[in-house]
Amino acid sequence: MLDAVSLFGLIGGLALLIMLTLRGWNLFISAPLCAVLVAVSSQIPLFTGQVNFVQSYMSGFTGFIASWFFMFLLGSIFGKFMEDTGAADSVAAFITGKLGKQRAVLAVVIACAVLTYGGVSLFVVAFAVYPMALSLFKEANLPRRFIPAALAFGSVTFTMTSAGSPEIQNWIPIEFLGTTPYAAWEVSLVVAVFMAVFGYWWLQRMIASAVSRGEVFVARASDPHLSERALPNPVTSLIPLIIVLALSFIFHDSLKQNALIVALLGGVLSLMLINRSYFKNMQDALGHATTGALVAIGNTAAVVGFGGVARVTPAFDMAVAALTSLPGNELVGAAVAVSVIAGLTGSASGGQVIALPAVGPHYLDLGVNPEQLHRVVSISSGALDSLPHNGYVVTTIRGVCQETHKDAYWAVGAVTVIVPLLGLSLALILFTLF
Repeated sequence: MLDAVSLFGLIGGLALLIMLTLRGWNLFISAPLCAVLVAVSSQIPLFTGQVNFVQSYMSGFTGFIASWFFMFLLGSIFGKFMEDTGAADSVAAFITGKLGKQRAVLAVVIACAVLTYGGVSLFVVAFAVYPMALSLFKEANLPRRFIPAALAFGSVTFTMTSAGSPEIQNWIPIEFLGTTPYAAWEVSLVVAVFMAVFGYWWLQRMIASAVSRGEVFVARASDPHLSERALPNPVTSLIPLIIVLALSFIFHDSLKQNALIVALLGGVLSLMLINRSYFKNMQDALGHATTGALVAIGNTAAVVGFGGVARVTPAFDMAVAALTSLPGNELVGAAVAVSVIAGLTGSASGGQVIALPAVGPHYLDLGVNPEQLHRVVSISSGALDSLPHNGYVVTTIRGVCQETHKDAYWAVGAVTVIVPLLGLSLALILFTLF
């Protein structure tokens, strides 16, 4: 009886969190509220006992902040400096001059893809590229509500889970399966090309449809106003981005996640040195960047706290056990298990870390090809994880782009949930045929 009530509470709490997020509720209120519902339905004490609601929620909340605070802060500062100095406008003007205004979306996607595949964290990519994306969409007069979709598509689809990617979603399976980051690269390449081409086509189609209905770029009072100022050279404006990419790549193996601190600090310092004469107001930029970073990491941590409570419920253990022992094709079973757990936790890496200890040894003992399993697990983790309550989605839509889920999420969901699911299906077909 307890397991049934716990399962109902877990599903109900998750559904309520998604609904409230889409309705624009403050996550500092909605996430703990939904977590309380999950805890009460599982008879988890609110305040006392070795495992209780407050301890479980705050462990997830503070753990995320402890792990990511400096990356969020420096990423926000880097993005704000790119905006304040006019470097983002300079790069945007250069790109539109070379590619044309009709290629504004492509430029954003490529910039995100290069940084992501170069090892820069997905969260940081959003902070770094947003100022340029804003300028590009403004120049092309495209609806700004599609900026989160462009940022997400270039970051969390065909790059994040592809062979060779330095993102953790491609590296976690190595520990459990004894593979390499280039596992099943042939199929991975086909799937990545499919996701890139189809996803870009779909994103462009959605934007074109909105434009045909009369949607345009709508400026806000908070937008930078640098059009009357001299802009830095586009080459020198690109140098800080290149420095971030290079330092992240150089120190990735030795410093792991902390390589991003070094990379972003290098980017911030290079911006201060190279474009110091173009700052509009450095102190104001720092103030806005700090506030933006705190809001973004706070919103994300609030959702992570919900996941911390969900993980200690009997229903979660029951769901993991059921999903990791599905009958039928082993690769399909692994894909379903990782996808659903990633959706429940709102985390691609969380889905892998929870599922792989059970899925990996079990399927390897059955003779499943470890490289195929690696690629299926990696791709499947990047699909249902991007539901509305996902930390990256919340940060990108609300914290970075200052949009609402109501306006921006449906395009984000199309390119980060549907497109990866289609890519996963293609991978499963290819592995079955060949």
